[in-house]
Amino acid sequence: MLSLILLQAPSPQPSEWALFLGRFHPLIVHLPIGFLLIAGLLELDRVTRRQSVSSHTITLILFWSAVSATMACIFGYLLSLGGGYDEQTLSLHMWEGIGVAVFAWIAWAVKHERIGPRIRLGQLFYFPALGVGILLLLAAGHEGGSLTHGSDFLTQYTPEPFRSLAGIPPREQTVEDIPVITDVNQAMVYQQIVHPILKTRCIQCHNPEKSKGDLRLDSPEMIRKGSEDGPIVVAGKADQSRLMKVCLLPEEDDDHMPPKGKPQLNENQLALLTWWINQGAPFDKRVAELKVTDDIKPALASLGPGSATGGQAVASGPAPESPVLTMKLPAADPKAVDELRKTGLLILPLSKEQNQLEVSAVNARTFSDAQATALPKLSQQIVWLKLGDTEISDATLAQVAQLKNLQKLHLEQTKVTDAGLKNLKSLPYLEYLNLYGTAVTDAGLKELAGMKNLKTVYLWQTKVTDAGVAELKRTMPNLEVNMGLGESSIAQFAKADSAANGSDKAK
Repeated sequence: MLSLILLQAPSPQPSEWALFLGRFHPLIVHLPIGFLLIAGLLELDRVTRRQSVSSHTITLILFWSAVSATMACIFGYLLSLGGGYDEQTLSLHMWEGIGVAVFAWIAWAVKHERIGPRIRLGQLFYFPALGVGILLLLAAGHEGGSLTHGSDFLTQYTPEPFRSLAGIPPREQTVEDIPVITDVNQAMVYQQIVHPILKTRCIQCHNPEKSKGDLRLDSPEMIRKGSEDGPIVVAGKADQSRLMKVCLLPEEDDDHMPPKGKPQLNENQLALLTWWINQGAPFDKRVAELKVTDDIKPALASLGPGSATGGQAVASGPAPESPVLTMKLPAADPKAVDELRKTGLLILPLSKEQNQLEVSAVNARTFSDAQATALPKLSQQIVWLKLGDTEISDATLAQVAQLKNLQKLHLEQTKVTDAGLKNLKSLPYLEYLNLYGTAVTDAGLKELAGMKNLKTVYLWQTKVTDAGVAELKRTMPNLEVNMGLGESSIAQFAKADSAANGSDKAK
């Protein structure tokens, strides 16, 4: 693709009109690709098979290839004003893109039935101009891909033996190549936990070839350096770190990161980044050397060998085939959405096409029973509700019971008890329930026995006994009951906590 042409910005603050029009470059840039390649193929077919393709037809195609290539250059220039691209790659891409437009115009002029005859020896230039234009088109497309996706985008997954034959260096270890964390306590926090999160969510736009906002997140040195606006990480203070602030903004906000439409950070990933920063944002520490608080243990547990993602922190969620995810629901009342947002809750759509919502208290730890009275105003739209580590109690579950399409519910580290679980019986689509760190007992499990769609329950560090779990499994054999890390892993965490506390006292 001819992506992103062109010059460096003459002004650090281009107008909104320039940036607006520049965003149309990816749409326009595909036109000259199609037109020029079609012209070349028609000429090849005419020469090799002596087909009687109308000269006027090819001339018309060349005209529009030249026009669209010129427009792509203009809109690419406007797009480049936003900055954040490698200067050398951008310059090379610029001249290649201009070359495509120039040679397309030459080929058109020589081919034109009126203009061509007036150009001395013009026919000698036709095929060279067309061929050079197509070659520049391919080269510009490669550089455009490098600007957008990185310099190794085309060759990153070249297999052997072609990799060696082409002289391509051995492939660097990617997130997918990082081994499963077999012992969470001994995992290097930055290399094995933080960097893989940044790699999958942030580094595509903040790397050596593309550094939006003059920010790179591909190495500790660049993270420490920050962006053009200053530091992005304040060690020990996640709430004051811009890296976290932009991630917690509403997705519709222009400053939200990752940008709308890109894969978003899930709750476990946000929790792990917050914990890392609050622990001083170290780049050379293991998990056992930091303070492992109760609220971060579930996220760390998801990194272990039992994680289906091979060590990547992901939000466990309901099965995608659930009917609630494909239901046609009415749009949410904007006033109700605003009311909930004022309490600090994040409200995010699950998809652009539908009206299902995820509501999360990841940035609203003081959320209370009184504020929960606003939840039923979105009774149809809320399908994922995350109220973990907030101040709610059983009273909130009376409000939750009115969310008739609820599919996933997080109540970990709250004051919820057996009494509150009675309210959940009215939720026909509930599949996932996290009760980690609550006061729930075996008696509360009996309240869950009749919920036929329930698939996963987390009961780590509750008052539930093995006998109570066995009884629940007897009535619901297909239910997955997760009791946490297991005794050995809990002992390891306890040992790590003790070691860390002892080290702190020694200091």
